[in-house]
Amino acid sequence: MTTATRHARSSTTSPSRDGSADVSRRSRIGDYALTGLRLSIGFEFFWAFLDKLFGFGYATPSARAWINGGSPTKGFLSGVTGGPLKGFFHSLAGTTGMDTLFMAGLLGIGGALLLGVALRPAAAAGSLLLIMMWFASWIPDKLADGVATHSTNPIIDDHIINTFALIVIAALAGRSIGFLGRQWASLPIVRTQPWMR
Repeated sequence: MTTATRHARSSTTSPSRDGSADVSRRSRIGDYALTGLRLSIGFEFFWAFLDKLFGFGYATPSARAWINGGSPTKGFLSGVTGGPLKGFFHSLAGTTGMDTLFMAGLLGIGGALLLGVALRPAAAAGSLLLIMMWFASWIPDKLADGVATHSTNPIIDDHIINTFALIVIAALAGRSIGFLGRQWASLPIVRTQPWMR
């Protein structure tokens, strides 16, 4: 084999090697980005649970914390000022069942996303909660009871964006990074029931 032939062969095969390494690197970066997305949304839900439970003063003052007798849903749901489900949300505001369900949802969704387990059920529950909150916020209204809503877009807000992010997390649940996620995926029931992944 001549030097020219060896050089021709190496030049035709090396792009393939470089290309597969590049794909592998991009896949790894994608996995880390997906994990960052999962942890970010998980912390968003988990923090909302903690703040409403203890009243850290971000969205919930201490006096209105759940442990101090406050209602995690009353302020938001009774403050719904527009949209087709206004009466429905008002009827749920501050009820014990809705408070308990809402807090359990925040804790379950946030905890699952942070731990990397049951990502598909968490994404489904989280998407449902976010869509309901979108309807409660009803951002298509420019004015609510005569006051500007300050919505910057008539359809898309963080509820919609986070819903699509949860759908991506659910669709790519098999690429989740983390020890607990791998342990969860290896459970016999999860292997036979992929929706639990």
